[in-house]
Amino acid sequence: MNKETPPNTQPTYLEEAERKGYSRREFINFATMMAAYLGLHTTAVGQVLNALENKARVPVIWLHFQECTCCSESFIRSSHPMVADILLDQISLDYTETLMAASGFQAEEAMRNTMTKYKGEYVLCVEGSVPTAADGVYCMIGGKTSLQILEEAAAGAKAVIAWGSCASNGCVQSAKPNPTSATPIHKLLKSNVPLIKVPGCPPIGEVMAGVIVHLVTYGKIPELDHLGRPKAFYSKRVHDTCYRRPFYDAGLFVESFDDENAKKGYCLYNVGCKGPSTYNACGVMKWNNGVSYPIQSGHPCIGCSEENFWDNGRLYDRASAFAGFGIEANADDIGKAALVATGVGIAAHAVATNIRKKKLITDHEDEGKESVKNLDI
Repeated sequence: MNKETPPNTQPTYLEEAERKGYSRREFINFATMMAAYLGLHTTAVGQVLNALENKARVPVIWLHFQECTCCSESFIRSSHPMVADILLDQISLDYTETLMAASGFQAEEAMRNTMTKYKGEYVLCVEGSVPTAADGVYCMIGGKTSLQILEEAAAGAKAVIAWGSCASNGCVQSAKPNPTSATPIHKLLKSNVPLIKVPGCPPIGEVMAGVIVHLVTYGKIPELDHLGRPKAFYSKRVHDTCYRRPFYDAGLFVESFDDENAKKGYCLYNVGCKGPSTYNACGVMKWNNGVSYPIQSGHPCIGCSEENFWDNGRLYDRASAFAGFGIEANADDIGKAALVATGVGIAAHAVATNIRKKKLITDHEDEGKESVKNLDI
């Protein structure tokens, strides 16, 4: 049975879920999934559920600047339907150029109303970088430059979320020679509003949902790393959770995309995989309803969640070196080290085995001599 929401008040997420026809069980499963993605203990599931049941939805303004809209696409194609159907549907009621029904003056009025009515309460989501060259004429909306819109919207926001690598670090728009002077959001914000970077090209839909759910549940931004990324999703390298890691440690690499090693599923480092230097949750959360991610489909990680990935050399050339095993080492060194270690281990085992055998033989001979002595007596 759907609940009626009093006029001029924001519905809770549970009320919106019921209005959309979701069952209580589906809602609990959604809350449990979000808690798991956030890395919370099972005891925190109740907190997430309670917040989504009772707290009014967070007003959100979602801006689009220089980008390809892949972040929005990723979000609405999340593996759990409630991510897009509940969270994004509510977001679209405030302001987002791509998905809202209104346009023109009506759309601009919707954003102004949210900024005024919910000053200090709304969350500002930004998708895309901001061009600053030529006074910002490369990206203008409603006669205003992206920078003007960003500054106005950020001034009254509770928090700012930079969706994707375009907003987080400039992405391909800021690749050399960067003709539009594309600039990431954190370099332009003048206010002290908390900023969360969610890089990736695009970021994983469930990661985006998890950030919003954390804000709803705890009323504050999640714990961030030194670059401003949520630790729950960016604390480990793709390399650390890669199922091909044993092949890397053993020095077994794909040398070309059509060789026998590729068919065997060996490590993709030598064909450009940037997993050892990329922090993201792709190997754990995966894409396409948890089915796969680039490395699993046979393509090397291009490091899209790391700053300057577009200018860090050719995508299919391997990195020359990276920090690992306590030293700067490359794939060849690690492979050689693995073989040497294996050889040393085998040799050590052989020596130890021979020593044990010699001791057994000596003991046996001593026992035989003692027996002879006893017979003589």
